[in-house]
Amino acid sequence: MLRASIWTTRLAGLGVLGVLIFLHPVAVPGGAATQQAAFAGLFLGEVLLALAEANRLPEPADRIMRPAALMLVIATGCLGATASGDGSYMIIFAITAIQAAVADLGLTLALTVAASGMLASEAGGIVFNQGVGTCLGFPLLLVVGMMLGRSRADYRIRAEQAAALLAQHEQLRAEQRRADVLDERARLAREIHDVLAHSLGALGIQIQMARALITDRGDTAAALTALEAAQRMATEGLVEARRAVHALRSDTLPLHEELARLVPCEIVGEPRPVPPDATVALIRITQESLVNAAKHAPEAEVEVRLAYTDGGVRLVIANDLPVGAAAASPLRTIDGGYGLTGMRERLELLRGTLEAGPVAGRWLVAADLPLPVSVPAQA
Repeated sequence: MLRASIWTTRLAGLGVLGVLIFLHPVAVPGGAATQQAAFAGLFLGEVLLALAEANRLPEPADRIMRPAALMLVIATGCLGATASGDGSYMIIFAITAIQAAVADLGLTLALTVAASGMLASEAGGIVFNQGVGTCLGFPLLLVVGMMLGRSRADYRIRAEQAAALLAQHEQLRAEQRRADVLDERARLAREIHDVLAHSLGALGIQIQMARALITDRGDTAAALTALEAAQRMATEGLVEARRAVHALRSDTLPLHEELARLVPCEIVGEPRPVPPDATVALIRITQESLVNAAKHAPEAEVEVRLAYTDGGVRLVIANDLPVGAAAASPLRTIDGGYGLTGMRERLELLRGTLEAGPVAGRWLVAADLPLPVSVPAQA
């Protein structure tokens, strides 16, 4: 729209100039005919340039026609302006054309086009006995036009580079958003795996055990016990699923604050920002350990200790074992060890480690998680 307005204004100005030239011819001998012929060439060149700007010319013709049209406008504009009178305004179109030549054409073509205008102005100045001001002033105006065209070309190059950088930035942002979506999907997959896969797997084992007790041994009492355990697993799995959904739908607080919401916790060292996935992993370990302590040692006091070190964080959950359990085989979670296995797998994805077992009459769960030197602040 802007380009069309510019060309409409140029053609309108050219029409006004033509009226002045034809209605008020100069008195210099041969000047009127020269200006009228120069105006015809100028008008033809401007029309060809307008068609080229509007992409109305075939591609092979455009490569030849655009330089030729610019040369025609510059040469005829300079020649017609040397005859003085109202035709002197033709130099304005020549200066505009030289700007476009420098901005759009290569250096060789631009210099060739500029040379044609300088030669035309010098020839016209000699023919029409013009002074030094015309013979030197018109070429100087063409040089100024070339400088303006160079500035225009530099501005266009910077604009194109800025547009390319903006497009690259938008592409990087789109890739970053895609990576964030994939990371979120991976986190959801881990949550679903930890909450459902392990629970359903253990539930299937208990049901299979109950079936075997009935069909192979006919032990109804033991089968009922296994079914009761399966029912507890289903209930606990549902509770854990609700916890996972709540965690996914809400932002995580700093790790020590999340732990304080679950259980009294001893904090050692200066609290540091911990990534959300690491926070969720350590919270899950704490929840699993508290549930196991309530099942296996309901009367025992549970101690939770969170230590911030230079290399990361260490979470320790400990509780006294029931009498006689210290020398027994290592305790397992209610689902046959799947809970701690899931937590261990989650920590391995974060390059962490998990240890669980009896130590000096106590059941100890220790999670070590390395942290980078600089961790982005949490929401």
